[in-house]
Amino acid sequence: MTKPESDKAQDITAVQTNDIALEARDLYKVFDSAAGKVVALKHATFTVHKGEFVAIVGPSGSGKSTLLNLLGALDRPTSGKVIINGVDIFSLDDQEIATMRNKLIGFIFQSYNLINRTTVLRNVELPAIVMEIDKEERRNRALKVLEVLGIKDKANFKPTNLSGGQQQRVAIARSLMNNPAILLADEPTGNLDTKTGNEVFALLKMLSHKFRMTIVMVTHNPELAAATDRAIYVRDGGIEKEVRNL
Repeated sequence: MTKPESDKAQDITAVQTNDIALEARDLYKVFDSAAGKVVALKHATFTVHKGEFVAIVGPSGSGKSTLLNLLGALDRPTSGKVIINGVDIFSLDDQEIATMRNKLIGFIFQSYNLINRTTVLRNVELPAIVMEIDKEERRNRALKVLEVLGIKDKANFKPTNLSGGQQQRVAIARSLMNNPAILLADEPTGNLDTKTGNEVFALLKMLSHKFRMTIVMVTHNPELAAATDRAIYVRDGGIEKEVRNL
């Protein structure tokens, strides 16, 4: 029996909605300063689909880091919404946001943000420790992620004994521990030489293509941006254009 056109339209809408990992709706951020109010971000609206690898590109001071902080609920917008897996994250209180952030978002930072006094394995386990996951389960999960990223043999090393590229792999492994809905990467190749940076970027592409991870990456590198699925260009606090890469 053929479905009515109205039912077909509803089915299509449902598929499209289910395929959305993240939505930014009219995000606006204003900071107070000694010189007055500073508009860091204005009217940012876009959608990221599940499994999509998106680059946010722009010069220093363009608003791209402010945007990433809002997407990761590290800061609240002056107005606007961020919706992750159907959850309007800024409708939650601070404790609920912290829990949501640990469950749904994986963070990768330019400076790695590893704890040097403990082992690689312990660093990777940290998000699961916060979630009170069983010790044996989190250890097995951490070792599996380290194996996928090619550094399982470094599990008992301290981060200071690793190269920059290896430390960033540890940071990526940590971001994957709770099987997040989305990875947010802030200049993940910024502290690395070109060769190592390209290797780290290749890892992110592998996670996107092989494991269908949803990734939003801030970068100032136009070549890396052109190698993602889509690039969102930010200038003077607003979205200048979006480019879908072939």
